Amino acid sequence: MSEKITLTIDEQEIEAREGEILLWVALENDIYIPNLCAMKEKERPSANCRLCFVEVEGYSAPVTSCTLPVSQDMRVKTRSPEVDRLVKTAFELILSDHRLGCSKCPANKKCELQRIAKERKLKLKVGRFDYLEKEVYIDESPDLLIYDPSRCVLCGRCVWVDHNVVKAGTLNFSYRGINRKVTTFGDRPLSEFECIEKCGECVKVCPVGALSFKDKEA
Repeated sequence: MSEKITLTIDEQEIEAREGEILLWVALENDIYIPNLCAMKEKERPSANCRLCFVEVEGYSAPVTSCTLPVSQDMRVKTRSPEVDRLVKTAFELILSDHRLGCSKCPANKKCELQRIAKERKLKLKVGRFDYLEKEVYIDESPDLLIYDPSRCVLCGRCVWVDHNVVKAGTLNFSYRGINRKVTTFGDRPLSEFECIEKCGECVKVCPVGALSFKDKEA
């Protein structure tokens, strides 16, 4: 077992195990750091969302807290002008490819984007970056769930769970750049895949309203 070490986050002295990931140390001590793609179970963080930046004493630039192991006497700031600028930019980029309309979203009031906006006092509307209009197909074919790609934030949580926990291989990323999306092989309807009708693990890890149960009691 790793040795216990002491570090400071936002002037708060905290005990942790050496080598633990900074994001989880902070969150477990009620210090909020925005994140969408992070999953504690993943051996290799993807750092896709670019929302979890922090400043660490001795580092020349902000770093992603989901990739940084803690060490003795580490001093961390979760807020600074540069960190706030990076987080705001990443958040606005996500919103430029995310269909808003929170009141009609199945994740309303339990959405991570709403939480980030509240915690960091960011606006839940398109800002500097124009909204990327796309034609999307909302897949309502399964009895269990609905997949709305226009609300997907490309965090990759559903893909990771599908491949590493359920081990079904139904979902994956397709295409590149602004056309990147989560889909099935050949863009086939989800109802064609057996796991979708009896599982639901992909819905449980979605941080927004892209995947939702049809039966809200599920």
